[in-house]
This record gives sequence, C-alpha cells and structure tokens, in this order.
Amino acid sequence: MIKDIIGFLLIITSVFDALKYIWNAKAIIRVGTAKGHSRKFINAAILNDLTKLTYGIIILDLFIILSSILALITMSYLFYTIYIHYPYKYRNLLYFKRPRIWVYIINSILPNSLRKKL
Repeated sequence: MIKDIIGFLLIITSVFDALKYIWNAKAIIRVGTAKGHSRKFINAAILNDLTKLTYGIIILDLFIILSSILALITMSYLFYTIYIHYPYKYRNLLYFKRPRIWVYIINSILPNSLRKKL
C-alpha cells in the first residue's frame, strides 16, 4: 500500500521533471539558438535515466519504468531541439549541412580539449 502511494507520487513528480525539459526546449525554440545550453547536461541526464530504466526493468518496478520512459521522451525532444538549434561554426555559409547525428553525439561526449568545433 505505502509502496503504491510513493510510486504514484514518483509518477506525479516525474511529470514535473519532464515538463522542465519541454520548457527548456521551448525556450530554445523561442530564442532560436541553443547557445548557452549544455550538451553534456542533457547527455548525463539521458544516461542517468537509461540506467534507471534498466534498473526498473531488472527489478520489475512499473513506477520506475514509467517515470524513466516519460523523462527519456522529453529529454530526447530537448536533445533534438539542441541539435537543430546548436550554433554551428559554419551555419551561415552557402551549402551548409548540419553534421550527422552520430557525429554530433560523439562530439558532445568528448571533452572540450579533444573535440572539434562543429
């Protein structure tokens, strides 16, 4: 009984957690650039919720699974928004093409001293 109540509270607070990623993405869209938004932050958040989802699947806890899925959906939306609105180095050049998503992901994972400016 108490587990179900706390699990329900987890789902409610997960909705608020998911809303913050949507608000962040909408702010980026409104401004038109993701400058000043950390790609490492969203990478760490996604990794955390993937780990939490895996743990929830292993112990078969529906509340953890649902809260992780909700967070991952909205984090993916924020990640994609940052990808689209990232201030790429050559954006204003003729025939500019955004880097492939995998190049972008690897670039966002590497430390600043090793990565190439996109």
